[in-house]
Amino acid sequence: MRGDERTAKLLVAGHFGAGKTTFVQSLSQITPLSTEEVMTSAGADTDHTDLPGKTTTTVAMDFGRLSLSDDLVLYLFGAPGQKRFFPVLRDLSFGSLGALVLTDTRRLTDTYPILELIEDLALPYAIAVNTFEDAPIHTEARLREVMDLEATTPLIMCDARDRRSSTDALIVLMRHLLSLSPEASQ
Repeated sequence: MRGDERTAKLLVAGHFGAGKTTFVQSLSQITPLSTEEVMTSAGADTDHTDLPGKTTTTVAMDFGRLSLSDDLVLYLFGAPGQKRFFPVLRDLSFGSLGALVLTDTRRLTDTYPILELIEDLALPYAIAVNTFEDAPIHTEARLREVMDLEATTPLIMCDARDRRSSTDALIVLMRHLLSLSPEASQ
C-alpha cells in the first residue's frame, strides 16, 4: 500500500459455523489473519461440535484486505458467532460501513441473535446464505419470511469457498450500502 488509499471497513458476521472464516479467506488478497483455535471437550456444551468436520472456532476475529481499485481498499473483519463473543462483535462493528451476515439453512434459528445484534448496532446489512452441500434449500420468499427480513434487505446465495461467489455477495452488500448513501457513489 502507498498510504494515500481510501479505506472502508466491513463486518462479516454470522452464527457459529456459518462460514465467516472461509469467506474472508476466499476474498483476501493478503494472507488473512485468523484466530481459529481447536475446540475442546470443555466447550462441547457451548460450541456445537456435532457439525461435520468442524474442529476449530474463531475466538477473536478474522481479518482480510481486498483492493477494489488503486485508491480504495476494503478491510474485512470476520466476527466470532457464539453469544459469549458478542462483545467482540460489538467492538469489531465500530467504524464498519455495514455487515454481511452469513447463514446456514441447517441452523437458521442460530441466525436470529446475530440479526438482532446487528440491528441493535444500527448497521445496514445484507444476508448471504452459505450453500453447504447437505443444507436444505428454501425459496427466497421462505427465507425472508423465517428471518423476518424487510423487502429492502438484500439476500443472496453464496458459496463461501468460492472467490467468485463470495465476490458476488460482497457486491450485493456494497450496492446496498451505496443505495443508502447516494452521495458516497459520487
